[in-house]
Amino acid sequence: MNAVAEFKPADAGFEARIRDSFNRQPAMHLIGATLTKVKPGLCEVEMPRKAEVTQQHGFVHGGIVGMIADSAAGYAAYSLFPADATVLTVEYKMNLMAPADGDRMLARAQVTRHGRTLTIVGFDVFAEKSGKLLHCATGLATMMCMLGRPDAPRMAAS
Repeated sequence: MNAVAEFKPADAGFEARIRDSFNRQPAMHLIGATLTKVKPGLCEVEMPRKAEVTQQHGFVHGGIVGMIADSAAGYAAYSLFPADATVLTVEYKMNLMAPADGDRMLARAQVTRHGRTLTIVGFDVFAEKSGKLLHCATGLATMMCMLGRPDAPRMAAS
């Protein structure tokens, strides 16, 4: 990604709100992912290599690469949303450019356009091996701002 655009968050407490939300994601805990950077319009998610998330060739599975990219993109968008909103992925498109072969994966997402309802986020995923970063995936995501919705689990209908 090129120059970082300057965005002003709608909620001064955006970072605490995002970290709380991320920590409530069982999927991220399952794969060992952590939220390492949160700034207005920018987010990074890291994950150590785990044998349980590799595919038959020993590379981190493309679905797992997509998981961390989706979370980074969602939280980059969410950082600009009002406190009384939550975020939901509308779509993402990802190009896998090289095998995800590293000891650590890094997904970096940056908002490219922030709208009232939809926010467009570019993302890149890198595999770090022997201190070198290999750019293994890139993509674009569309995130929806859901105003007046709590950022909490939906209750099942009885």
